[in-house]
Amino acid sequence: MHPIPLISQSSSSFVVKKKMVGVFRLVSGYPGPSGFGSASTAQEVTEGIDGTNLTALVTGGASGIGLETSRVLALRGVHVIIGGRNMKAANEAKNKIVRENTRARIDVLELDLCSTSSIRSFADNFIALHLPLNILINNAGIMFCPFQLSQDGIEVQFATNHIGHFLLTNLLLDTMKNTVKATGIQGRIVNLSSIAHHYCYNKGIRFHKINHKQGYSEKRAYGQSKLANILHANELSRRLQEEGVNITVNSVHPGLIMTPLFRHSAALMKLLKFFSFFLWKNVPQGAATTCYVALHPRLNGVTGKYFADCSEMRPSSYARNESLGRELWEFSNKLISSVSEP
Repeated sequence: MHPIPLISQSSSSFVVKKKMVGVFRLVSGYPGPSGFGSASTAQEVTEGIDGTNLTALVTGGASGIGLETSRVLALRGVHVIIGGRNMKAANEAKNKIVRENTRARIDVLELDLCSTSSIRSFADNFIALHLPLNILINNAGIMFCPFQLSQDGIEVQFATNHIGHFLLTNLLLDTMKNTVKATGIQGRIVNLSSIAHHYCYNKGIRFHKINHKQGYSEKRAYGQSKLANILHANELSRRLQEEGVNITVNSVHPGLIMTPLFRHSAALMKLLKFFSFFLWKNVPQGAATTCYVALHPRLNGVTGKYFADCSEMRPSSYARNESLGRELWEFSNKLISSVSEP
């Protein structure tokens, strides 16, 4: 009569203990299984790695953790392409990196992830450069925006955070596959998600109301888009594994960092940070997990995983739902087809 309750209680206790360990590591900065923790910086987690034969594309690489990611990758010898909406800011970011590191190889291209036409133009321009593509970091994003539609008529957080990166990845995937074939070097795709993916709409993604103002919540819409980032990474990982392609796809939670992302709720976030200061990271710490997953040799062959503080974590049940991931894939393709010409 007792085995089932005992197993359930044991399993529940294990989950609780695991969460407590995670909170302890977050607050203390104590290293996880990777040897790194919440206090580790992007420079620290990439120390000694030679990336001189690699080319990486970083969306939103002109500010915040995207800029730090670009700087550290360039420091390790990687040729970095910054995709940015604001070209003035992108060129200033490039100049800042080069002033610090005269050997840095940095280029900038205009990219507005809120516009499918801009994404297609960016992809065409990148392909025309005849560069390899070893690493794609889907970093750019917006957060907690009041309801609005993109120029393509898509809710702006979903459009920018998910659809833009979904389309960009698809357009550049052949370039990355060709790079893998030509060089024998594993390709890596990294989607920046967030712990906020836990706080989304009922059933995860409201496919039939994606562009509806009624029932819109700026925070749940953000969580929905971050859930989509994980589902996209997992489904693409599954498809590439079926093809036997040597490209890994993972998603990361960078941590709580005060960056320009919070411009729509700066007062609220500053108040929150005051009461939870021990949970927040600085920008070099915030870029650590991205750089670790993008560059560290320890992650060769690791795909379809979710990382935080440079360690693999278990995302929400929605994020682990394969049928939801397939549904999102088909929905995204149909949505893109309905708003733009190929």
